[in-house]
Amino acid sequence: MKIAEVWAALEEVKDPEIPVVSVVEMGIIHDVQVEDERVTIDMTPTFVGCPALDLMRETMRQRIAALGAQEVTVRVTFDPPWNSNRITPAGRRKLKEFGLAPPPRHNGSFDLIQIVSLACPHCGSSDTTLESPFGPTLCRAIHYCNNCQQSFEQFKPL
Repeated sequence: MKIAEVWAALEEVKDPEIPVVSVVEMGIIHDVQVEDERVTIDMTPTFVGCPALDLMRETMRQRIAALGAQEVTVRVTFDPPWNSNRITPAGRRKLKEFGLAPPPRHNGSFDLIQIVSLACPHCGSSDTTLESPFGPTLCRAIHYCNNCQQSFEQFKPL
């Protein structure tokens, strides 16, 4: 089994909360090791209390086992911690197409402007308003576009 095969298979494992992006595109996969027919995957969830953690681990195990791996271990690590800069360019594009404003890239420091001022993923207008910094999950905020009059969520920079 080749490491490239494992990475390609992980590209097919979707994030259960945002099913248009894979765990690879979200930057959740930290490392992959292949030794004979044993595969070890290190994953860093987007946050410690991620409710989809067990589902992602099991889906990864099943997908890699389907390649013929005799043993698949999915380890959770928080070192280094996940941050939104790990989302790939393809992941950012897919988030936007899904109607979820991708987080701005950052240098490790955050300020309110990164949550308040952003373009609408539907029409591209920057005439948007932060409705609530709290969305359906801890990592999202809710905005309203004054131009196309649609509400949308933003994936917060973390």
